[in-house]
Amino acid sequence: MYRILLVDDEILVRDAIRENIDWGAMDCQLVGDCENGRQAMEFVTEHPVDIVLTDICMPYMDGMELSKFLHEEYPDIFIVIFSGFGEFEYAQKAIQYGVSEYLLKPVTAMELREVIGRVKEKVDEKRGAREQMDSLLRTSEDYRDNALMIRFGAIEGLVSCTRDIQESLYQLERLGIHLDAQSYRVAILDLDAYSQLFQIEADQRQESQLMTFVLFNISDEIVSRENAGIAYQEGSSRVCVLFTGEKNKEFESRIQAVCKEIQEKAGEAIGMGVSVGIGGWVRSLTELHFSHEQAQKGIECRYLLGGNLLINMEDEKEQESGLSIQVFLEDLAEGMKTGEWDLVQSNLDQIVQLIQKARVGKTRACGYLQQIIRTIGLCLGSVTGDHKKELKQRESLQAKIPEQRTFQEAVTLVEEYAKKSFEELQMMNSSSGHRQAALAMDYIKTRYMQPDLNLNQICSYLNISTSYFSTIFKELTGETFIEVLGRLRIEKAMELLESTTLKNYEIAEKVGFADPHYFGICFKKMTGKTPTEYAREKRR
Repeated sequence: MYRILLVDDEILVRDAIRENIDWGAMDCQLVGDCENGRQAMEFVTEHPVDIVLTDICMPYMDGMELSKFLHEEYPDIFIVIFSGFGEFEYAQKAIQYGVSEYLLKPVTAMELREVIGRVKEKVDEKRGAREQMDSLLRTSEDYRDNALMIRFGAIEGLVSCTRDIQESLYQLERLGIHLDAQSYRVAILDLDAYSQLFQIEADQRQESQLMTFVLFNISDEIVSRENAGIAYQEGSSRVCVLFTGEKNKEFESRIQAVCKEIQEKAGEAIGMGVSVGIGGWVRSLTELHFSHEQAQKGIECRYLLGGNLLINMEDEKEQESGLSIQVFLEDLAEGMKTGEWDLVQSNLDQIVQLIQKARVGKTRACGYLQQIIRTIGLCLGSVTGDHKKELKQRESLQAKIPEQRTFQEAVTLVEEYAKKSFEELQMMNSSSGHRQAALAMDYIKTRYMQPDLNLNQICSYLNISTSYFSTIFKELTGETFIEVLGRLRIEKAMELLESTTLKNYEIAEKVGFADPHYFGICFKKMTGKTPTEYAREKRR
């Protein structure tokens, strides 16, 4: 019997649906009807319901709010939405709340019977899956009541150094497990579906313990068959293998083959990718935690390299400390300014490859991508002249980078920003006036420290008259040449006051002021503080 709840604020609609459907013939029971979402919410908290039929527009709590509540609190309930013609597009947005079907008003009895028939099939599928899972969970619970739990706890305590070694060895020996080998290493096997790579639904979270147990069974069978070590479950979400044997090329190859076979068998059995990190060799049990830590670093490479990863940390070299992308950023900026997209794309690709090769952590990887965004943004701002707008867009995008689940998703955001900015620059540079103004900005930025830099020099460089230049420059930047030069010099002075212990007259000279007194006047006019006051405040 399928339990159905009807929710609609129009009593005539509720009466018509109740009376015109032969619920018993459909093996259904109309367990209740409510006139708004609030009543329905209270009803499902007290009565079991399989299917909810709900209108969109209702007082107190509408159909969208009800769908959101049911999706979050009762994911096993299937939802069917009624909507008027003007509400249909709005109703379709409810797909994020797991809505199964949509019906356009007015609803006929035939249409409703067909929809309920389809939803009943979905209920049956979920019931069958739930029964299968419950059966497997009962099996896994039986296992956990026996020696497996002792085995898991003893080995995990041994590897993590959270238990006395002799106590762990004694427990394992009572189970007939003897850990006496020339060398050891740890591999971590982690199901990708439950990692940050993917958006996890509520029912998937409930499956994680079961799927991890299945992964353990597969790993245990293969490792035991190969006499390569011992598998154990770490916590409730991952499986580890403690490999024991002689450190040589033959056993190294066997370990790789064992991990690869586990990946493949798990994929076939549960339809999920498994990432594997293999730690380095250690000589004694007291050093096992080093191998485990290395294996964990391997798993963390999943952010950079994607899922279904198999990474042997013995093959990895530390490259993070020497990673520098400055040269590539400069070439990328050159490509943005000169209109060479191939140069931009090539340098983007090289930076991404460098980051992946260096196996940097997520924080460092995101930092490098944010540097790329800053470089592109500065190129854009130098042409548009709208520095505040450019800075706001750039900061918004930079904040989104760490929010992406994978490195590739973050890279895609950067590539889209690069392409959009490049096209915007091309459009603006197609105007000769904008092109000349942009060249002037570059000229100023590379020569602002020269005290004798003046308007005539720039006009001579561009081969245009001073009056024409003043017009196009003001149009592009919103400022005059003198205002831009002065602002840039003061901004550079602020950076030096914050990051160095140079004296005021030395900073004045470095940013292009021949007269330190005039530098002080200009600085206070722009910042409201003297250079000394500013330095004292920022250097604390």
